[in-house]
Amino acid sequence: MHNLLKSHLFALTLSVACLAAAAPRDEVVEQRWDAFMSNPGGPPDSSYPFRECFRQAAKETGLPLALLLAVARGESNFDHRARSSAGALGLMQILWPGTARHLGIDRREALFDPCTNVAAGARYLNELLGRYQGDLHRALAAYNYGPGRVSTDPSRPLPRQASWYSGYIQGHLQRVLQGSAGGGRGWVLIRFERPYRAAAFVDRLQPLLGEIPLEWFRRPDGRFEVVVRPGDEAQTRRARRILLPYGFEI
Repeated sequence: MHNLLKSHLFALTLSVACLAAAAPRDEVVEQRWDAFMSNPGGPPDSSYPFRECFRQAAKETGLPLALLLAVARGESNFDHRARSSAGALGLMQILWPGTARHLGIDRREALFDPCTNVAAGARYLNELLGRYQGDLHRALAAYNYGPGRVSTDPSRPLPRQASWYSGYIQGHLQRVLQGSAGGGRGWVLIRFERPYRAAAFVDRLQPLLGEIPLEWFRRPDGRFEVVVRPGDEAQTRRARRILLPYGFEI
């Protein structure tokens, strides 16, 4: 109990201390997306789940493979059976029944087929890119928050509830491009109710961990969890030594 209280107090202190730096401004995120889309390259030749599904969807839509992997990583962490409390299903978290039927999927169970789900998510994101005239930042915000709630007018600011998501996927894109598309073993350190608190926590704690990856994910219940992912036993032992004084046990 002492360690649990200690870890939660530490987390609260970190998340409050750097809220202003937790999420880059919209224009910064937009610039990063523009740079990526102008030269997307591709993920390293590393293993990731459902390779052919993603490759085929990228080929059919013309979207960068790394982008589709980043969305799936952020949406479900590649869990093809994922279900959210809002009714979103599968790898790309397609909302049932509204978005699914809009995309021509009439059976709920079909969304648990990896290739069907990835193809649907890619088509939907491509459709949103057209709606927002190639503005990937707005298209991703609409993918998460709904196109009816995200203006097509680029001069209008995004709703706060929508703007965080684009930067969140950008973070997962960086992991994909670094060769960790499929994630790996990890330990959940803490969960938050708000995305900016999870982001702030990671931003402040990551320098203590150095090269040991620390990530945050949206959970199916709408909360946000921070996960530490040591790459080997040596990193695991080091992470334990660093985290234990702050009340975190792995």
